[in-house]
Amino acid sequence: MIDVETLIDHVRTYNPKTNAKLIRTAYSFGKDMHDGQKRHSGEPYFMHPVAVAWILADQQLDDATLVTALLHDVLEDTKATYQGMVDLFGVEITQLVDGVTKLTNIELSSKETKEAENFRKLVLAMSKDLRVLLVKLGDRLHNMRTIKHMRSEKQIKKAQETMDIYAPLAGRMGMQWMRDELEDLSFHVLNPEARSSIMRRFITLRSQSGDLIPKISADIRQALDASSIEAEIYGREKKPYSVWRKMEEKKQSFSRLSDIYGFRVITQSEEDAYRVLGAVHRRWKAVPGRFKDYISQPKSNGYRSIHTTVSGRDGKMVEIQIRTKDMHEMAEVGVAAHWAYRDGKRAGNQFSVDPVKWLDELHERIQNEENSEEFLEHVKLEMFADQVFCFTPKGDVIPLPRGATPIDFAFAIHTRIGMATVGAKVDGHRVPMWTRLRNGQSVEIQTAVGQRPQATWMDIAQTGRARTAIRRALREEHREGHIKLGKELARVALEHVGKPATDKALATAAKKMGHAKRDDMLAALGSAEVTGSDLVRALYPELLHDTKGEVNQPAGGIVGLDADQYAQPAECCQPLPGERIVGIATRGKGVLVHTIHCETLASYEDQPDRWLDLRWSGGKGLAVNKASIEITMANDAGVLGRICTLIGEQNANISDLDFADKKTDFYRVHVDIEVRDVEHLTHVITAVEADSDVADVRQRKRQAATT
Repeated sequence: MIDVETLIDHVRTYNPKTNAKLIRTAYSFGKDMHDGQKRHSGEPYFMHPVAVAWILADQQLDDATLVTALLHDVLEDTKATYQGMVDLFGVEITQLVDGVTKLTNIELSSKETKEAENFRKLVLAMSKDLRVLLVKLGDRLHNMRTIKHMRSEKQIKKAQETMDIYAPLAGRMGMQWMRDELEDLSFHVLNPEARSSIMRRFITLRSQSGDLIPKISADIRQALDASSIEAEIYGREKKPYSVWRKMEEKKQSFSRLSDIYGFRVITQSEEDAYRVLGAVHRRWKAVPGRFKDYISQPKSNGYRSIHTTVSGRDGKMVEIQIRTKDMHEMAEVGVAAHWAYRDGKRAGNQFSVDPVKWLDELHERIQNEENSEEFLEHVKLEMFADQVFCFTPKGDVIPLPRGATPIDFAFAIHTRIGMATVGAKVDGHRVPMWTRLRNGQSVEIQTAVGQRPQATWMDIAQTGRARTAIRRALREEHREGHIKLGKELARVALEHVGKPATDKALATAAKKMGHAKRDDMLAALGSAEVTGSDLVRALYPELLHDTKGEVNQPAGGIVGLDADQYAQPAECCQPLPGERIVGIATRGKGVLVHTIHCETLASYEDQPDRWLDLRWSGGKGLAVNKASIEITMANDAGVLGRICTLIGEQNANISDLDFADKKTDFYRVHVDIEVRDVEHLTHVITAVEADSDVADVRQRKRQAATT
């Protein structure tokens, strides 16, 4: 474990005026509080907070952040109290420690709460002081570095959480080095075989071509010397996860992947950066479409650099990043630059931006978002995306994620513009709304009074801001129709259990299902966000058969089973009484029942000992056998409600309903129903098919894994 004087000496290398007494007090207090506690590795627990403090000291952070790192677990895991902390270390540090504790508690409760709601809480918890997030990122980095000591299932959970939340947060805060390491450590846990494969390919490449990095570095140095440019050159192989991600995105093998090497050229001035670009392009051919100038158009987190890819030595594709020393420091440190020290003084960086502005924007979105899942979608889209920069006709720059369309551009200008969009021109030419925008293009949005967002825009929009606004507009536009449909679905569901759909019953159900008003619940029912079964369960749970944990036995006798065997209908073909069936014995006593024509049976052709000759016994069963149908119908008011009524009139209960493909004129709906037998299903399909607004109806078969 790193001792306190070694830590202080490390801090003094960048901050000679550090408060050594404060650090010693925090070190001693943390060590005493964690005395006797052990990590999974068996080492003293306090080595972890010290390691986190060291990671943050490497980023040259201020004393308050380092002390918070040393104490970040004491409020949660020891007998230390909030007031006692205030007395010893003051309000600022205690609030920082408390903020880290809140983030940890959100993480620990993720089993009980949805990821989206956790993320919303995480943003709120870190909003008061971003140093809370810096400490949490350091905490997560050290835990990932030592993750091998955890149980395998916990390793997977932590690694996935890191990949989904903490790595992109580090990137969004400008700490790219930390994002790279967090992603690679997570990759090692989540897909060790793929990572090992990438590492073996690198080794093979080195054995065949030698170490190309010093050779290419020498080539770049020669080109710069010829133009009398002073600069530092650094080369590296890309991280395994970065290579793997490119292979997946481009659907290419390792041997065909181009830019597996990255080089950075650090110059004395911005003018020299552009001179380096010229020298590199004179020496090698530039790869078209791979040039990005983030100096003239910085990223929203303050990142500035020139990126270019050239065909270098032996035709190898080489990515080169060119930037000044200040730009490089900002690229490495990111948000931490706000609390970094150099030679005992706050290290002001002209290129740093205030990340609190981003958090303020997130707060605003939290207030506008009704749905946690939509909020998470919005933020994740923004965190993961690379950017393109387009121009309005007046020359204003609009930053957008790569892959954005004119719809996203319109909403980025103003929600009112997006709502009224009817067309777009790119560089003066009319283009379809699904056109992918590229860097430097000029985009003109055409609007019309009375225009409203179309449902098809959801398939076109890429940004969270656009998708949220479109979704809200569509929800408001279709709300009345959804309420009407919800009333019909509620009536059918309640009549199926012999209960009336009175206003009082619906209001009571709405309250129990967490809706403020009855119409909110009906709208959710009509838009398939909840089901009729959910409604019945809220009012009359005793009338629903709870099959959780039980075998879903087909309603209808089956002949051909042994006394200790039980039958279970296969989800892929959903066999019904009246159909020819066959059984496949599973590893336990269960038998999966398939129709004789089920395509899944082909996978069992080489296992004849598992086949059982089965047949249905005679007699009529109850209408509780599951079947799924797919209906293509006109997107007109009242059609879906009428179809649901038709199904109910055939004495078939609707158990679930899902919009598979919704367009402006027609949409496809997947409906799960309960029927007696195949003849009953045929009657339902015939009745629905006869409706003039139904274009097609058929039984829906599912895919199922073999057992």
